[in-house]
Amino acid sequence: MHAKRLSYIDISGIRKMFELAKAKDVVNLALGEPDFPIPKEAKEEIIKSLKEDFTHYTSNKGIDELREKIARKLVKENKIKADKEEIIVTSGGSEGLHLAILAFAEKGSEVLIPNPGFVSYEPLVRLAEAKPVYYPCREENGFVPSVEEIENLITDKTSMIIINSPNNPTGAVYPRDFFKSLAEVLHGRDIIVLSDEVYEKIIYDTKHYSMARFYENTVTVNSFSKTFAMTGLRIGYVHAREELTEQMLKIHQYIQACASSLAQRAALKAMENAMYIEEVVSELRKRRNLMLDMLAEIGLDVVKPKGAFYMFPNFGGDDKKLVIKILKEAKVVLTPGSAFGSLGKGYVRFSYAASEEKILLGMERLKKFLKA
Repeated sequence: MHAKRLSYIDISGIRKMFELAKAKDVVNLALGEPDFPIPKEAKEEIIKSLKEDFTHYTSNKGIDELREKIARKLVKENKIKADKEEIIVTSGGSEGLHLAILAFAEKGSEVLIPNPGFVSYEPLVRLAEAKPVYYPCREENGFVPSVEEIENLITDKTSMIIINSPNNPTGAVYPRDFFKSLAEVLHGRDIIVLSDEVYEKIIYDTKHYSMARFYENTVTVNSFSKTFAMTGLRIGYVHAREELTEQMLKIHQYIQACASSLAQRAALKAMENAMYIEEVVSELRKRRNLMLDMLAEIGLDVVKPKGAFYMFPNFGGDDKKLVIKILKEAKVVLTPGSAFGSLGKGYVRFSYAASEEKILLGMERLKKFLKA
């Protein structure tokens, strides 16, 4: 027996691939997490906090020092008006997405989500008993969605639009004009934009823009997982104007109480290490270029990613069967594009968050497999 709402969702396609990839001789180019250690200062802060017995509840919204630092960062770097009371520290970006969708979507409402798009959006919308409506992100446009196509999908039932830049799975980074144009379309409408910005620091040859800079009814979701390799510490945050934050707090206080005290302290220290981010992005840029070169050798065209650590080449055909065949015969784990939506069919997501050694080995195996 189970709740009826669970009938509409399935286990993530990404997780299914991980379960198939437990053999030691497999090269995993599907994993969506950097292989770097967390910043040294963050490690030391966890040890220090343990010795100080900082292992109890914090305030629901999170410790003041961390929220103050996040608010200053949003003002300075993202050009968003922000105050610590408008911020909730969450158990990763995943909880942030869940809070926002539960707070502002409901039965009878519609939520616009990208296709292809991150695997969590549709299930979270369905868990809120709202209806997902898909807007396309097309390869011919560099996977940047069209504001006009989004506008054409808006109805009087639309409660939320989810956007994701830098984007998973495509690596697209949306330009300033996209945000400005979308804000103009939404002016005067009672629609929330959920802006997923967890990859904001992992960006190459371009600039990141935040939707909240242009549109006040924005919930910004961010995370320390990707930027500081803190995936297992489960620490992130949401920001919105205070009236919206208070609605999300109603949910957070009952399902989570507060984020991990140790992870909050670690996040606070990590934010002080700008050099760490520069080094990570520099290394990821090298890995991106290596993978692009090797895909070109194989003869695969791919949109050059401007952010995150994914690329999304189109193989054509049945992507699910293909990645299973590659796993069994070439011992390389990849993610089928259809896991990210109907318009991902035929595509395969590659992650270059793996080491250079693993990328070289995995791509060589793939090259031999495709030749055979």
